[in-house]
Amino acid sequence: MTMNRRIAVVGTGANGAAIASDLALAGRDVTLIEQWPENVAAIRRRGIVVRLQNQEFTATARVLNLSEVATLRETFDVILIVVKTYDTRWAARLVEPLLAPDGLMVGVQNGMTMEAIAETVGAHRTMGCVIENGGAMYDPGVVLRDTPHAKAWFAVGPYDRQTEGREAEVVEVLRHSGRVEVYADIRAAKWMKLIVNAAEVAPSAILDRSLAAAIETPGMRELMLKVGCEAIEVAKKASIPVVPMFGLPDLDPENPKAFIETLLDTIIYSYAQPNSKVAALQDWMKGRRSEIDDMNGAVVRKGAEVGVETPYNRHVLNIALRIESGALDAGRGNLAPLLAIMDA
Repeated sequence: MTMNRRIAVVGTGANGAAIASDLALAGRDVTLIEQWPENVAAIRRRGIVVRLQNQEFTATARVLNLSEVATLRETFDVILIVVKTYDTRWAARLVEPLLAPDGLMVGVQNGMTMEAIAETVGAHRTMGCVIENGGAMYDPGVVLRDTPHAKAWFAVGPYDRQTEGREAEVVEVLRHSGRVEVYADIRAAKWMKLIVNAAEVAPSAILDRSLAAAIETPGMRELMLKVGCEAIEVAKKASIPVVPMFGLPDLDPENPKAFIETLLDTIIYSYAQPNSKVAALQDWMKGRRSEIDDMNGAVVRKGAEVGVETPYNRHVLNIALRIESGALDAGRGNLAPLLAIMDA
């Protein structure tokens, strides 16, 4: 029965296409829904091409443009939303009519998107998820996958009591693409990943450097730790539990610096390739808006809500937004302004 579930993947950039290719190669019934017309055309023409360090494979699956969604008559048992955080609400609304009455919609994203999905399809059809699976897509239909299947990691958990006990339905889908852990408090897990993203994504993107090169730049590790520790303090004040991630043992929440340093190093040296560029930098290279406002901006807003000052996250966010506005270019010339707050 489980193998007959109809699955849709909405958003087939690097992560969405990688997951969809794994599902297709496993013989699952998967449909791709994508907003980039050239990507749809390329996948229709030659399939999804996935390139790892020493391996390349191709998977074929049905793929639709957004304009074709209205032609679908069938419903899906599981819909994976893998679009940018800021695109979640409209994407969920677009495919809501296609979700089976007892189906599940899963935001396979790192942002805090569960509420937007639940408001669209109902809490009884919403499941949360965290993803750690590095990669890039610069050419239509071609995924440059940094994280092999053996290291890719997902966390899955219920939105509320209405979906408790249904985690296995999502686990058996995502297991084709990596290791999956179940979290009773998926919001806490999502906040932990948001903390790591806030610490690493914007700072490295601002310098136009890979994660590994950015953290090894003098002064940058200290800045990233300040950003992350600040976000931990916000989480603690907001009564968000500090939970272990990526299969690591429990870490002492009273020692936030060690906690953040362990998480940062795990992602940079265990999940990313030496030249891996964060998604925000990839977005800027393509002339697109990034998700930094949903990372550092989320920390700043939650900090204001619970009464915790967040000067480091605000500083990083302000520089990133200047780049997004076109007032500043990403590059190593931003190092001094970025580190200026350390002397403030």
